[in-house]
Amino acid sequence: MQSLRFVIIPVIILGLGYLIYSLIKQPTTKPKKPPGIRKAPKTKVIELHVENYTSSIESNGIINAHNEVNLTSLVSGRIVKIHPQFEDGAFFKEGTILVELEEADFLTSVAGAEAMLAQASASHAQEKARSEQARLNWEDLGYDEEPNELVLRLPQLREAEARVKSASTQLAQAERNLNRSKIKAPFDGRVRKRLVGVSQAVSGSIPLGSIFAVDYAEVRIPINATEMRHLNLPENPDDPSVDITLYDALDEKNQTIWPAKIIRTEGTLDQNSLELFAIAKISDPFGRNSTLPALRIGQPVNAKIPGKILEGVIKIPRSAVRQLRRIHIIDREKSTIHGISVEPIRETQTHIIIQDDSIKEGTLLSITPMPWSPDGSKVEIIFEATTPKEPDDTEDGKPTLISP
Repeated sequence: MQSLRFVIIPVIILGLGYLIYSLIKQPTTKPKKPPGIRKAPKTKVIELHVENYTSSIESNGIINAHNEVNLTSLVSGRIVKIHPQFEDGAFFKEGTILVELEEADFLTSVAGAEAMLAQASASHAQEKARSEQARLNWEDLGYDEEPNELVLRLPQLREAEARVKSASTQLAQAERNLNRSKIKAPFDGRVRKRLVGVSQAVSGSIPLGSIFAVDYAEVRIPINATEMRHLNLPENPDDPSVDITLYDALDEKNQTIWPAKIIRTEGTLDQNSLELFAIAKISDPFGRNSTLPALRIGQPVNAKIPGKILEGVIKIPRSAVRQLRRIHIIDREKSTIHGISVEPIRETQTHIIIQDDSIKEGTLLSITPMPWSPDGSKVEIIFEATTPKEPDDTEDGKPTLISP
């Protein structure tokens, strides 16, 4: 029994070892899972509409005075008074006295001219009397022929008349100079900068200050050559003006709208930018006859110019445009996606405007950024909430400048 035990136990151990080895050596097969169904990618879509679209052009410009001059004196003299209307920024009416010069010398000239006129008038009266007396004497002597000019003292009479006219002219000049010693405003305007002070001697070559008219202002608006075909600009004197709107270019939060009219265009293109400049007129730039805030000379403004009506066009959100001007449209019945290339005819900050007969009314446009999807791929359609149609190129009523 003892020896049998020594034989059986090793045999059992060997058998167990072989069994374990066989189990480890045998490959395990995992149960195969049933093939899954690939889900179609989801995409938000909007409906495209064929519509008539009023285009508009955004540009900018600087407020300029249509008439700005350096105020000068027509006579020389010393300034004795400067009126409050001739301070920087002050308004004035046409004919308002702005500066007064010392009058003493002008009054002396007037008095001298009056004395000369009195002497000339007296001399003329004497010569006239002598001429009449000479005619009477000739008649009393009984001569039948007419007396000549020397007998009637007509040359002396003409000389006396000439002296009267000369003295009258000198008096009128002296009175004008006296009146010009009070320098008056040539038009309704405003002072940009006063350049002189009291007790300063001035002449016609010394500017007293810079003033500009306030009846209206102008804006010089550049228009890119590629945008001209979308606008109806006045080219001839009889062409109607174009109503535009101006916005503050310094303060984006300022929602004030200033009305203006394009009244003419410049006849040449700018040699540096090759742009055409349109001139817009602002009737009340300083808000004197309205409740609008005042504009400033030199203030930059944004301009929105209405253009021609584009018929049968489609607005595409920029967010839906992929590289190389491609958009993805969805087949409504088959729920498949297809990419097409588009060519914009107008662009805004948020939309491009296209004209494509292959895109019908109600076509679904994918607006969800998606990984590469081959044409004909299935997609799950999610309709985006409808947004109201926009009346023009701007999204918030205030234009944003877009580089051409």
